[in-house]
Amino acid sequence: MTDNKSPITTANPGAFDVFAGSYDADFTHSPLGQMLRPRVWAFMAEHFAPGQRILELACGSGEDAVWLAKRGARVIATDGSAEMIKVTVAKAAAAGVGANLIAQQVSLQAIIGSHFDDTFDGVYSNFGGLNTIGDWRPLAEALAKIVRPGGKAILVPMGPLCPWEILWYLGHGRVKTAFRRFRRCAPARIGEAVIPIWYPSARRLRADFSPWFQHLRTESLELWLPPTYLGHLVNRWPIFFGRLNQLEKRTAYLTRGWGDHYISLLERK
Repeated sequence: MTDNKSPITTANPGAFDVFAGSYDADFTHSPLGQMLRPRVWAFMAEHFAPGQRILELACGSGEDAVWLAKRGARVIATDGSAEMIKVTVAKAAAAGVGANLIAQQVSLQAIIGSHFDDTFDGVYSNFGGLNTIGDWRPLAEALAKIVRPGGKAILVPMGPLCPWEILWYLGHGRVKTAFRRFRRCAPARIGEAVIPIWYPSARRLRADFSPWFQHLRTESLELWLPPTYLGHLVNRWPIFFGRLNQLEKRTAYLTRGWGDHYISLLERK
């Protein structure tokens, strides 16, 4: 997966600039994206109230930040990609929520380095932003300094156990790729760069956050639905996968950390 022209970099958030212009078309507005994002929004609506100050990590194109700002929250949306921040700023302006949404180019590494001195009522990170680091304890400690006691953290990483991925790649004879998430880290091509990606289990994430955050619950996301790179299957059979999505909503509390992603809800002690 690597070559001499694509060196692996341990901290290269700018690699995601290449996706900024197409991310919403490829995922956010796709049938699969339209099934998945409301699941996370339901958590956000339950635990983030209008008027609260919320920090987003790895905001991407800002879709979640704009949605939350429309509900009256004051959002600080951060991402290491300058192009993603530009998209977020433009989207906030178009939605008329610029007063409630500030977008800043701040990487996870900068967050760990105590970038903020302010206090937040909550924090969240959606759709795999946390997978670009391999140790979540320093992040948890940094967040504990800026999230008030009782504040919620909603984290949505990609997990290690994705049956769809295993079966798909085994069926295509790619055994190593089928089990890549069980390795310490798995290189992924992002534009011209290749960066390491880590897949924390729900248990690992809970343990890393446990000194400062109490775990409340974990639900699977994209267990019955395929990973995002197989979204073309959902485009082809939307009714079938719509039914699987309804099944997943009813069983997610049982399957917890399984699936392409999972949702972990924690509370600052």
